[in-house]
Amino acid sequence: MALPDPHVLINFKAYDGTAARNGLSLLEQISTIQQRTGASFVVAPQIADLSLSAKESDIPVIAQVATAGNNRTHNGRVPIQTVAASGAAGVVVNHPENESSIRTIEREIAAAKTRGIESIVCVNSIEMGRAVLEFGPDWLLFERPADIASGTSMAETAPERVEQFVSMVDEKEPDTRVMLGGGISDGKAVAEAFRCGVDAVGAASAYVDADNKEAWLSEVANGMNAISNNQ
Repeated sequence: MALPDPHVLINFKAYDGTAARNGLSLLEQISTIQQRTGASFVVAPQIADLSLSAKESDIPVIAQVATAGNNRTHNGRVPIQTVAASGAAGVVVNHPENESSIRTIEREIAAAKTRGIESIVCVNSIEMGRAVLEFGPDWLLFERPADIASGTSMAETAPERVEQFVSMVDEKEPDTRVMLGGGISDGKAVAEAFRCGVDAVGAASAYVDADNKEAWLSEVANGMNAISNNQ
C-alpha cells in the first residue's frame, strides 16, 4: 500500500494510552476524522500493535523502527521483513530518538524496497538529505531534533530553509517526497508546512497530549485541506 500524498503522520511512539485497545480506539477516531474531512492520515502505532493495527484499521500504518539484514540471533530486533509481513506500508529510518549510521540507513532503504514497503528517512539538514538521496528513499522526513515537542515548527521559524530543502529534493531526486516534522502543533503549522511545498507532515506529542484529540485532528485536517484545495 503506497502512502497517500498529502497526509498527516501521527506517531504514537510509546506514549501512555496509545497501546493495545487504547491504540485501536485512537485509530478509529482518526479514521472517523479522515472520512469526515477527506484528509489523509498515516499512523505509526506502538511496534507491538503493528499487525493488529494494520488488520483492524483502514488507516495505513508504518513501523516506528525496524532493522535490515539477518536478525536470526538478535534477540529483540524487529526485522523489516517482519513489519512488511505484518501489513505495514512503510518504516521509519534514522529517527532522532533512534539514530543509525549512514551505511545502516542505506541497508534499511534497500531492505524496504526489497520487501515492497516505503522508507521514511529522518534527516536534520539539507546536507544530510542530499547524501541520503543517493540511496533512493521514498520519503525524507526533515526535522531538527530541537523542534521535537517544542510546539513551534521550522515552517514557522525558518520557512525559507524548508523551501530550500524541498527545492533540493525536487532537483536531485523528484520521485522522493518530503515530510516535515518537529513542532507541528496545530492547523496553522500544518498549513505553513504545506505552503512551503512539503508532501506530508508528522506529529506525535501535539496529538497525544491534546485535551480534545478529535478537535485537534479536525484542525490539522482543515489546515492541510485549505492548502491542497488551493494548489
